[in-house]
Amino acid sequence: MTSHEIRETFLEYFSRRGHRIVKSSSLLPKDDPTILFTNAGMNQFKTIFLGLETRSYKRAVSVQKCLRVSGKHNDLESVGRTAKHHTFFEMLGNFSFGDYFKKEAIAFAWELVTGVFRIDKDRLYVTIYEDDQEAFRIWAGDIGVPAGRIFRYGKKDNYWSMGETGPCGPCSEIHYDLGAGIDSGDPFALIEKGSDRFVELWNLVFMEKNQEEGGVLKPLPSPSIDTGMGLERMAAVLQGKKSNYDTDLFMPLIEAICDVAGREYPASDEGDISVRIIADHIRAASFLIGDGVTPANDGRGYVLRRLIRRAFRNGNLLGIEKPFLYRLAGGVGDVMKDAYPELLTSMNYISRVCLSEEERFSATLASGLRSFDQVVAETRNEGRTTIPGDKAFKLYDTFGFPLDLSQELAAEKKMAVDEAGFALKLDEQRERARQSWKGELRQKTKRITEDLKDLKVRSVAHESAGVQDAEVLAILKDGRPAPELGPGEEGEVVLDRTPFYAEAGGQVGDTGVLKNARFSGLVENAYYLTPELIAHRVKTLAGTLVAGDAVDVAADPGRRKSISNNHTATHLLHAALRQVLGDHVKQAGSLVSDKRLRFDFTHFAALGRKEVRRVESLVNEKIREDVGVDTKVTSLEEGIREGAMAIFGEKYGETVRLVRVGDFSKELCGGIHVRSTGEIGMFKVLSESGIAAGIRRIEAMTGEEAFRYLQELEDLMMGVEQGLGVSRKEVLSRIDKMMGSLETADKENKALRQKLACQKLRNDEGVVRTVRGIPVMTQKVEGLDMGGLRGLADSLKQKMGSGIVVLGAVDGGKVSLVVTVTKDLTSKVEARAVIQELAPLVGGGGGGRPDFAQAGGSKPEALDSALEKSYALIERLVGD
Repeated sequence: MTSHEIRETFLEYFSRRGHRIVKSSSLLPKDDPTILFTNAGMNQFKTIFLGLETRSYKRAVSVQKCLRVSGKHNDLESVGRTAKHHTFFEMLGNFSFGDYFKKEAIAFAWELVTGVFRIDKDRLYVTIYEDDQEAFRIWAGDIGVPAGRIFRYGKKDNYWSMGETGPCGPCSEIHYDLGAGIDSGDPFALIEKGSDRFVELWNLVFMEKNQEEGGVLKPLPSPSIDTGMGLERMAAVLQGKKSNYDTDLFMPLIEAICDVAGREYPASDEGDISVRIIADHIRAASFLIGDGVTPANDGRGYVLRRLIRRAFRNGNLLGIEKPFLYRLAGGVGDVMKDAYPELLTSMNYISRVCLSEEERFSATLASGLRSFDQVVAETRNEGRTTIPGDKAFKLYDTFGFPLDLSQELAAEKKMAVDEAGFALKLDEQRERARQSWKGELRQKTKRITEDLKDLKVRSVAHESAGVQDAEVLAILKDGRPAPELGPGEEGEVVLDRTPFYAEAGGQVGDTGVLKNARFSGLVENAYYLTPELIAHRVKTLAGTLVAGDAVDVAADPGRRKSISNNHTATHLLHAALRQVLGDHVKQAGSLVSDKRLRFDFTHFAALGRKEVRRVESLVNEKIREDVGVDTKVTSLEEGIREGAMAIFGEKYGETVRLVRVGDFSKELCGGIHVRSTGEIGMFKVLSESGIAAGIRRIEAMTGEEAFRYLQELEDLMMGVEQGLGVSRKEVLSRIDKMMGSLETADKENKALRQKLACQKLRNDEGVVRTVRGIPVMTQKVEGLDMGGLRGLADSLKQKMGSGIVVLGAVDGGKVSLVVTVTKDLTSKVEARAVIQELAPLVGGGGGGRPDFAQAGGSKPEALDSALEKSYALIERLVGD
């Protein structure tokens, strides 16, 4: 069976048994601070398992794209070295939310594996949790698996949890025996040690508990089922392969890699590992970029950067020197297009992100090698032969140097690297990355009690801006239920009905008032405590609010109008960008407030002024046309079929709101919008900028705010005209003329400073010393930047005829160093060798040519000492 046939067979099998087919969610989990990436099929159902959300179905089946590169589930170091580990993989899973449990789950799994996929029963083994007697009875009694093929393991192997917190429970696994030719011995011991002979096909998790912070286990609202089958492993078994990498999911990529590298696969050498790592990592990188991640120095972008650079480095090991990963991305699209057709529409963008990161790494690799040489020099100066872990990590963090690269380079210089120290710094970085992406979470209620879980709130935000006689269902103070909210207090209020839009989808929450005869308060925000529970942040103005009270609530109409203007304008902007720049443009984030809008989108180059004007004009054209804005509630599947755009990382329920602006824009969106575009009034772009590789940001205003902004610009321009004493048309030419005069004066100033510095050096005595027969001039110079220092050094070198010049200067708290050596002496001592040892003394680094080198530093107080030491340094280098 092909991999796609396996997917389809799996989905069809469970669909016929009452399971709802649910589309894979993004690799970026929505509103879940416990995981960096989607790492299991159950992630998108977590709120259902926890009883925080209900859906119309009790059974589900999905093929979920997953990534395991961090945290508890981290397979990165095993990738390429085993036949069955990957960073990106697809998990086939069936789920029961309080419907069926162990007996049915086990029966489904066995029937599909042995009856539908027709895998030989005699090659299957089953594992269970050591205390799970019920699972043993079902496997041995109901299914008929021999007791000798049912193995019991402890919590490490057969108790599953999603992370440090979350749903968990005992599990049972089905393993396939590839044969004794791979590894001989006792099957129990081989499975326990993770032998390549046995392939874990399917993991059936019996969700019974929720693990809270501190390790506390509490029962789930109802026992549920979560299963996971790795597509790559099942494909290997059904396609008769010993390795996942030999299946139709990987071989087209491996063949493309070998074409670039000019090698065969397998070649039974270390290069095979590099080929597999590249094939794995380009899959992961392609899907991450497709889901909106871009290379960065922290969070998810840091993981993507590491994957691309790790793959590029392995390409280097195969002899590939130039960027090549970007050429492989299209192959990922071809292999995965049947299951993920949306990947094809992003292929050009994915390739460009890969190419940019490869080029960046290629450039930093050269800089990194210079820094590595500097680290080696510092380590040797300290009398050590082991590079400290923190310095090796700095190379990794700054230049993307993998540990193995540093170890390889160190070995060439008969040195080692402190692996333990490196690992410590890496763990600290991972923790910072984990914190960075969850740092924006609002400090709202973190403890949802059992009482609150049962509450239901009906939102009427799309129908009305006010509600009378809404019932106060609950009051919370400091995250805990309270009977009342008194004078001067703030808290969270849950109502049975609310006209307040709760913050979601980039749109800020409504503000307004909440009152009755005995109480009045300001609603400062509205947001979701759970997917079905809206809270209102209330500040008491007067009186006391008691749970059970009836209140009148109203959202601020003026503020809501401004927000709706900006939200509909965001849709117009998105459509205009796609029309002007191309269909590769996709939303990568947004903020819609009453003051302005911010829109992040995928595009690889800065927009030119003409492009910004075209986009701005197109949006305003649609505003002037007063196009009607229609909204309808439909199913997610129907909305996608109608051509509506879904947004990166957004989590959609079973029903969605489809917002259509004539024939110009069609998006899935739960926000508040205008009735027709004419209400927006006007649209003005404030700025366009880059926020990450391949991600641009536009900030804009609409309506009254945009009008006031233009008035401010007009006032500013009039002030400029008056200050320069020219008409508006002459402003730019006058500024150009003034800039030209400043540049001329600056050049004259620099030339004068250099001349004065040179004259001072001529007048100083004892500046030139003879070192081993070589004239050496070393001097600290005042008032010169790096450019001036270079010019002065060249001038002095020419006057010396034969010798070495070492100059240092401090400018703006930064140290500049230059070393120049006349051509006749470069065979005895090179300028770059001198600078590489001097630079660390002033807290910096540098490099250059044999006859000229320069460096910068951050320790001006150390410059005098460094210059004095240069004589001894040159004497040693000449002697070597």
